[in-house]
Parts: sequence; structure tokens; C-alpha cells
Amino acid sequence: MSAACCLQSEDRFLCSICLDLFTDPVSTPCGHNFCKNCISQHWDISERCQCPVCKTVFEIRHELGEISELMKRSSEVEQLSLSKDHLHLIQRFSCLQVAPTSNDWTEVSIHPLSYELFEAELKRIQQYAVDMTLDPDTAHPKLILSDDGKQVHCGDRRKQHPDNPERFFKGVCVLAKQSLSSGRLYFEIQVKEKTKWFLGVVRESINRKEDPNPSPANGYWTVILGKNSFIALDNLPVHLPLHRPEKVGVFVDYEEGLVSFYDVDDAALIYSFTGCSFTEKLYPFFCPGNNDDGNNSAPLIICPVNQPV
Repeated sequence: MSAACCLQSEDRFLCSICLDLFTDPVSTPCGHNFCKNCISQHWDISERCQCPVCKTVFEIRHELGEISELMKRSSEVEQLSLSKDHLHLIQRFSCLQVAPTSNDWTEVSIHPLSYELFEAELKRIQQYAVDMTLDPDTAHPKLILSDDGKQVHCGDRRKQHPDNPERFFKGVCVLAKQSLSSGRLYFEIQVKEKTKWFLGVVRESINRKEDPNPSPANGYWTVILGKNSFIALDNLPVHLPLHRPEKVGVFVDYEEGLVSFYDVDDAALIYSFTGCSFTEKLYPFFCPGNNDDGNNSAPLIICPVNQPV
């Protein structure tokens, strides 16, 4: 093996804080690895629990106390998964649910470590769930809201509504009645069977009479899914791997200046806006997209948190 290959391989085992080989390695929910002592000391002198590599901010710190054990378990699971003795695998890990007796092991799956970590992270932020309802006074005239204010889809014709200042006139958008001016907020939206959608939070003063110009500089912290694109609309748009989640979770920490989007079913982070400066009320923002001749007729649905779709 060449010296260059050896160095490249060894780099995978270097802590990006001390630049030495890992000692008691731990992994943050964003997937970066550090010596446990290095990241702990880094957070001791920092104002926030933030990844030194990608700058993702974490809501809770005590996760690291569990990660070394999870990494050990993950390694053991990988070794056991190579064995044909599947019964030993289930007996060894009592946390796995025992399936009915069967000779078909094709449905036995082992989640990667990152899934366990993000699932724990997601469960923690779900405690900030707020019961959302859509505000009909803000809805674009083509939007059709359910009677309970939990669903919205786009119709084919504009309805006759008063053009009040709160109402969107060009973008087929609607806001929630609930707002945030301090603290934390979390909500989940079913986007299943939709080909296009546009979600997030916006500041109260956005221009509702013109086409949306979404970016944090203009008061939008949003992600958008199109037919062939998935984009976080940051000040410089970030093209995400094309992926169609069925349920999206949105978490906002007003004081920390954080807006994070999650794929709820996969317990995966989609994107985080960090270092945001909020100076006024924020409202959850929903755009189901045009009907597209029935191809995008499924509604956006505000879901009860911790309940399956």
C-alpha cells in the first residue's frame, strides 16, 4: 500500500480537534467524530453545544455519555450480523423485538448508529410540540382548508375572499395561527404522495402580496421539494440529495437562532439553519404547491406528534 493511501486511511481515525488518533471516540448526531475528552472540553468553554466541523447546534448535551456504548454495540451488531446464527443475534440484544417464529429472516433489520442517535434527538425536541391550526385569513384564494384547520391543498380556481393585509395574493401559501417570539417550537407535517411542497417558518413582516422571495435575508427559513429537486433556501441555496420524506418535522429555537428540518420516519436531519437572528414573531409557513392537473392534489396535513401517519 502506498504512503499516500496509508495517510488517507489514517485520516479517518483522526480527531479534528486535537488532530491525533481517536481516544475514546464519540460521534455527534450530525455524524462527525471526536475524542470524548476533546469535544467535552470544547463544549465546556463554548456558549452552545455546536459541532466544530459543520457548526450544527445540538439542543441537548448529555447524548455523548451514551455514544461510546452505542458505538460498541454497533460494532458488535455488525459482527453478529455477519453470522448465520440469527437466533444468537436476537438473544444477545434483548432490546430488539423478537419476531414470531419463522425461517424467513429477510425482514430482520439493524438500524445504523446514526439512526439511534437522531431518533433520540428527535424524541427530545418533540417535547416542544405545539398544536398547530391553519389561519384562513392568511390563505391564498386558491387554497382549500379543512374545517379543522389541519389540512390544505390547492384548488383550480380562486375563491372570492377579502384581500385583507394578512392574505397571500400571489404565492399559494398559508400561515398557522400560532406564532413564536421566544422559546422553542416543534411541529410535523405529512407530505406523503405530494410531488411539490414548500415549508418552514417566516417572520411576520414578509411581503404577502408579491411572489415569495425565500431566503433568511427576506425572512424565510424554508425547504422546498420539486419534481427533480430538493433545496434548502438559505441565503445561498443548498441543493440536498433528492429525497421524498413522508413526514417532515420542523424545530425552532428562537434564542439559539436555529431552524431544523427532520425526516420523521427515518429519524434523519434534512437541514439546519444556524446562527439566525430573529427580531420579530415567526409563523409556521405552508405551501402545498399548485394542483398540477391532479398530480399534486394530496393535501399537506398537520400531524399529531408521536402518532403514526
